[in-house]
Amino acid sequence: MDTSLSTIAVVGLGTMGTGIAEVLARAGREVIGIDVSETAARHAVTALEASTARAVQRERLTEEERRNVLARFRTFSELRAAAEADLVIEVVPESYELKQQVFRELDAVVRPGAILATGTNALSVTRLAADSAHPERVLGMHFFNPAPAMRLVEVVSSVLTAPQAVEAVTALARDLGKEPVAVGDRPGFVADGLLFGYLNQAAAMYESKYASREDIDAAMRLGCGLPMGPLALLDLIGVDTARTVLEAMYAESHDRLHAPAPILKQLSEAGLTGRKSGRGFYTYEAPDSGTVVADALTPPEAASSAGGRPVGSVGVAGSGTMASGIAEVFAKAGYDVVLAARGQEKAENAKSRIAKSLSRSVDKGRMTAEAREETLARITPAGSLDAFAEVDLALEAVAEDLEVKQQLFATLDKVCKPGAVLATTTSSLPVVACARATSRPQDVIGMHFFNPAPAMKLVEVVRTVLTSDDVHATVRAVTERIRKHPVDCGDRAGFIVNALLFPYLNNAIKMVQEHYATLDDIDAAMKLGGGYPMGPFELLDVVGLDVSLAIENVLHREFRDPGLAPAPLLEHLVAAGCLGRKTGRGFREYARR
Repeated sequence: MDTSLSTIAVVGLGTMGTGIAEVLARAGREVIGIDVSETAARHAVTALEASTARAVQRERLTEEERRNVLARFRTFSELRAAAEADLVIEVVPESYELKQQVFRELDAVVRPGAILATGTNALSVTRLAADSAHPERVLGMHFFNPAPAMRLVEVVSSVLTAPQAVEAVTALARDLGKEPVAVGDRPGFVADGLLFGYLNQAAAMYESKYASREDIDAAMRLGCGLPMGPLALLDLIGVDTARTVLEAMYAESHDRLHAPAPILKQLSEAGLTGRKSGRGFYTYEAPDSGTVVADALTPPEAASSAGGRPVGSVGVAGSGTMASGIAEVFAKAGYDVVLAARGQEKAENAKSRIAKSLSRSVDKGRMTAEAREETLARITPAGSLDAFAEVDLALEAVAEDLEVKQQLFATLDKVCKPGAVLATTTSSLPVVACARATSRPQDVIGMHFFNPAPAMKLVEVVRTVLTSDDVHATVRAVTERIRKHPVDCGDRAGFIVNALLFPYLNNAIKMVQEHYATLDDIDAAMKLGGGYPMGPFELLDVVGLDVSLAIENVLHREFRDPGLAPAPLLEHLVAAGCLGRKTGRGFREYARR
């Protein structure tokens, strides 16, 4: 088997195939581009010319290097052009019949030592290999879109694949400047195996009218730091492609999280496949455009006739990181803030934490020393909730314990003046249960800030069935005044972000538990293949495994879906006291400070 891989054929010159061809040609490989459509072949050449011209303008290539890249890329319309290739990468549409036909024809054309790679992200590599005359030379080489920019390549071997073939394409991926991750053969592999379940849930959330498409996408971008919201990403990937991947995953796992949301079928069969058709979850300026335009699906502007209540002063209950961060946010925005804790000393300590945070902002040039003093002057520490008697908005940020919160709301009900808005920052508990602890449930709402509150832009505004229109309008207006982005959602477990985030994290744990992939490979796959700021295990250790387990349990109880049951490995680590960074050990070990 030839392991030099100097001449490579790419079969299928769509967006992905063209991108792979560009990566190979720029790395010095001779590239044979093959597509039955002469139009597609011409488009691939034009795309490569345009891409390399931009690289010259940005001084990433010289003009001579550009000419050499273009000279290394030749296009053909028949598979027999692959006869001299050391490696063939097929990137034709996700159909067993089509891919099997391509492999059968390649078996009759390529040299005995050539390697055949499928670019599938949904179909069984083993099944494709078994149908080949030489299964030992067949494997998967899954690039991510856009191939020139994304660094991850999943190298997928079957039980039939020769180790030399795996070694050769792994070395090639590294030579291309990519990060190869070795994975086993199951639909979705690592990155898409985790990604598509999350995308499917987002589609189902939108279909149920739980939240608007804009709010779902904004929540995941601003709450998790993702480069793109899930519905916009589905449009980019292709709604039909996503449906195909999910169908293959469900056939393998029978996990309801992978059963395609009906809306994916409806959009696909209507030809609304996303950007490539000009319309999917969003409507675009033209096919293949990324510019979103208004359409009949665009939700109307908030049209509540109820006016908001005046808010000039805010009470924040709690003395932890979240409470002090929220108090800092309100004070910076010009509100007078009463920061109440269990005892005056705790409240003073919380204000001192805010003072240190503001000093860091001064040191970094983000605010002046005068603004720091003015902000601190607006914060009054108090050792009792009695200090909330005149506040217009009372917001609790105490322990995530329903009984504790209900007792606090019962106290707020007695202390706060009539008309005051009462808000909880809970991330997982039912807001209505806090509301029912008061005699004025219409005044109670959820304001879920994200940690650290001064930095994170998102606030989930959680309206219960009892919340009044004017309280909802008030909280949205206040959220915008403190320069945060409000997203509306109903009062159900996880709201938007946690309901989409934690099943994804749980599935990552299951992958490790089943010995499918390592922690490092999964984290690398999601950062390099999905553009996530942190891998799932990095994030779990930061959030805290005990907190994560509590949220998983809440989601499982709420939705009664077996697929949401916490992974036993997570339960075992929590039982052992391995809670993440805060204990020095979680999924990984950390140096104690």
